[in-house]
Amino acid sequence: RRGVQAQAVVSPPNSVSPTTMKAPANLHGFELTREEYIAEYDAKVFMFTHVKTGAEVMSLSNDDENKCFGVTFRTPPENSYGIPHILEHSVLCGSRKYPIKEPFVELIKGSLNTFLNAMTYPDKTTYPVASCNLQDFRNLVDVYLDAVFHPKCMTNENTFLQEGWHYELDAPDAEMTFKGVVFNEMKGVYSSPDSVLARECQQALFPDTTYGVDSGGDPRVIPELGFQEFKDFHGKFYHPSNSRMFFYGDDDVEERLKVLDGFLGEFERKQVDSSIAAQPFFTEPKRVVASYASGEGEESQKSFVQVNWLLTDNGPFDAETALAVGFLDNLLLGSPAAPLRMALEESGLGEAMVGYGLEDEMFQPTFAIGLKGVEKKDIPAVEKLIFDTIEQIATDGFTQAAIDSSVNTIEFSMRENNTGRFPRGLSLMLRSLSTWLYEMDPIEPLRYEQPLAHLKQRMATEDVFRPLLKRLLLDNQHRVIVELHPDKALGKKEEDDEKARISAFRASLSAAQVEKVVEDTEELKRLQETPDSPEMLACVPTLAIADIPRAVKTIPSDLSSLGATTLLTHDLFTNDILYAEHLLDLHAVPMELMPLVPLWCRAMQRMGTAKKSFVDFDQSMGATTGGFGLSPFASSIRGSDDVAAYLVLRGKSTAGQAGQLHELMAEMMLEAKLDDREVFKQLVLESRSGAESGVQSGGHSVAAGRLGAMDSAAGYVNELMGGLAQLEYLKVLAKRVETDWDGVVVDLERIRSAVVARANSVTNLTADAKTMDASMTAVNSFLSALPAVGAGAATAPWSPSELVLPPRNELITVPTQVNYVGKGANLYKAGYELHGSSYVVNKMLSTTWLWDRVRVSGGAYGGFSDFESHSGYFTYLSYRDPNLLKTLGNYDGTVDYLAGLTLGPDELTKAIIGTMGDLDSYQLPDSKGYTSLMRHLLKVTDVERQQRREEVLGTTLKDFKAFGEALEATRAPTANVCAVVSPEAAAAAVKERPDLNFTVINVM
Repeated sequence: RRGVQAQAVVSPPNSVSPTTMKAPANLHGFELTREEYIAEYDAKVFMFTHVKTGAEVMSLSNDDENKCFGVTFRTPPENSYGIPHILEHSVLCGSRKYPIKEPFVELIKGSLNTFLNAMTYPDKTTYPVASCNLQDFRNLVDVYLDAVFHPKCMTNENTFLQEGWHYELDAPDAEMTFKGVVFNEMKGVYSSPDSVLARECQQALFPDTTYGVDSGGDPRVIPELGFQEFKDFHGKFYHPSNSRMFFYGDDDVEERLKVLDGFLGEFERKQVDSSIAAQPFFTEPKRVVASYASGEGEESQKSFVQVNWLLTDNGPFDAETALAVGFLDNLLLGSPAAPLRMALEESGLGEAMVGYGLEDEMFQPTFAIGLKGVEKKDIPAVEKLIFDTIEQIATDGFTQAAIDSSVNTIEFSMRENNTGRFPRGLSLMLRSLSTWLYEMDPIEPLRYEQPLAHLKQRMATEDVFRPLLKRLLLDNQHRVIVELHPDKALGKKEEDDEKARISAFRASLSAAQVEKVVEDTEELKRLQETPDSPEMLACVPTLAIADIPRAVKTIPSDLSSLGATTLLTHDLFTNDILYAEHLLDLHAVPMELMPLVPLWCRAMQRMGTAKKSFVDFDQSMGATTGGFGLSPFASSIRGSDDVAAYLVLRGKSTAGQAGQLHELMAEMMLEAKLDDREVFKQLVLESRSGAESGVQSGGHSVAAGRLGAMDSAAGYVNELMGGLAQLEYLKVLAKRVETDWDGVVVDLERIRSAVVARANSVTNLTADAKTMDASMTAVNSFLSALPAVGAGAATAPWSPSELVLPPRNELITVPTQVNYVGKGANLYKAGYELHGSSYVVNKMLSTTWLWDRVRVSGGAYGGFSDFESHSGYFTYLSYRDPNLLKTLGNYDGTVDYLAGLTLGPDELTKAIIGTMGDLDSYQLPDSKGYTSLMRHLLKVTDVERQQRREEVLGTTLKDFKAFGEALEATRAPTANVCAVVSPEAAAAAVKERPDLNFTVINVM
């Protein structure tokens, strides 16, 4: 039968101003408890309570088309079994109204959503959605409400086994293992020393409350969770009486209430004890010493130390104190020139900061700061430095320049309200929950004008921050110092303990019981790999193809020149803010210096200039602009051997500050000092530490980078600047700073001389016409200050045949309990010509075959594919994966899956609409301007975009088959594998598949 084809509803703009809006006459079972206008967001807020159940609703109305909804439950766990986390996964696996395997995935496939996810916090679980299309938004809300209140997982234990944990045994004589999506996700989390540190610190600060356990789940105890306890948790906490629901945007308020009452009306009010107990203050500080699994290398044998404070004994701060503490946090740590951060980063005692200051999303706020990469003998010195620095600040106070910088930085951020790709409404929801969850005023956190004005008045007449610093940190006895030390044997011990536990269970079974485990494993896999029927899938509503606009969305763009510079301007409303990007030609940098470019970018912003000390420069930037930064960019261009490669100087300011912004930019680019050895050494160590953490926690990105570097010059350059090659370079550079500092300085200056030049430069400006006109003198002045051509600039073209890594199969080993598996090939080189249908097929693979085989059946946290249309490179990737060779087998099975694929019209429609949602993603003005810039650099015209759009909308089953044939390249002998794995997994793979001729690279 036909699927539910919902007619698209275009959201009418609110005809009533938020200032005069009234509550609807029909409240659909709710009572209005409060209404207010929030000028900061031009929004009308109604607070409602559902009469029958007591469910609370916060309804914000304004003219934002990106409509948002979220339902949140307070879910404090009593243990580290991971119940809230497993439940968050499981409720989205089918419900009463949508009794299919995974409605969540069907929404990913065929929705225009701008956000669709669920999040587990230490004390709450929240289910947010967003969409600009009204009917699509209503569909999302309906599916989510049915999921949380009527999930199938309460009666279907297989969902619990799949998402939580189960014993897996493929044959009576095979190895028995633990499997489960959350189980493997948390093994990945616990493989990261930074995550281990965060857990130890939180649990040490809150030994007597729910925050003393891990709501995400500890893999060592997740297998103690039973199905009944899982069900009881949902029965207790997932009830309307324990819910807080949030709406935002330009949809109708009465319709919001009507939809909610349709779900809530069948429930009765219930007393739910989900209160969060306060942690009593310690009478004296404490110390915790713990370990993390480290690698064998000498550089891996470093410790972490972090000082942690609990800041209140009775819940969140009031609004003005919260604002003052936010300023204090920014003053201490908010920029590289902030005194506490600067003291730690320039101490030479460690490699990088940890802790990062204020955390105020829990019932009681905390503050934490420390260092990682510390020699064990230096831990007392780090602690002394932290306390001495805080005491010094409490004695001397902050300079007026520091305060001015902090005030402007925070105020600019508040007024800009730039949440990037994250919907603004959901940002406000999370802010409201910081008080609402704890029975406090949910509107108060959204107001900043009055508290800010009052705080400024206080700052003008009294010392606000020194007494706060003294009370919250110096005189506060609720303090825990956590030391985390490397243990080379811990990884193997944890693995052996897990195997011993499974062996003990297996030994307790009779032959018949072992056979039952095999049968259960087979049955679970059969269910996982059996797709829902088209008739079942039809229950999830979708839009129709006819509801999708045929024409591409265009961005206002004017192309001209300003002297030797190509100028792009975008006339968009930006609330009087100028967004500016100045791009300099990266080809000018000699290739042997390319790995040094990311460090050069950081050094340019960290050593001051000929006119200003580093602190003065940083505070001037904070006090007069919205900030700016330097970073490199490189990408292939489809149909060309050229590489788009630039150094991007990106900044923002109000129209009135455009002069200061560009004066400071010019001062940095032309006069930045590059000769501070100690600062540079610290930058190298920070970068190395970050790169090492990235390999352990983001191994899929590392694998993708290596594969791309084997294929194209752009991939090779990106690998040099940000991949495993960059990490290896940093290790050498750290030693070179000690032995050849003069040579390093020469190289840094060579980069500046080569790249800071007007030749081949591009400037991109996004603002309304008035702001743009007011800014052009400043822009012109900046560009005129640049040399016409670079001294010592490279002139040799980038050869696509020479600038690649040798193609091979690689296993990169680090201390980890999970794998990140990549495989790829270039489809263009195999003869494929780009067609818009490839976007549809690629998206569907990530939500069907790869989702089912790698995640659902395989137990990985993620499995997906990526088709990079500029280079033609197609990559399979997995994330926190218990498998390696099995996952490669699933990748190779993709071709056969597509060859045998049958798609009904509903499924095809859904796949096309989901792809269109990606193509038409919601963007804020600065993002629109930057997107238009990228299209210009990569030579993607609106004519081509229209062609691809038509191809997407016209995709047929035949196109899926054709792309499947193109994917033969990914299982041909010329395809390459790269995976980040444990040494044990690498050894097993090398032994089992000698034909793959793996090269093993030990990183840590």
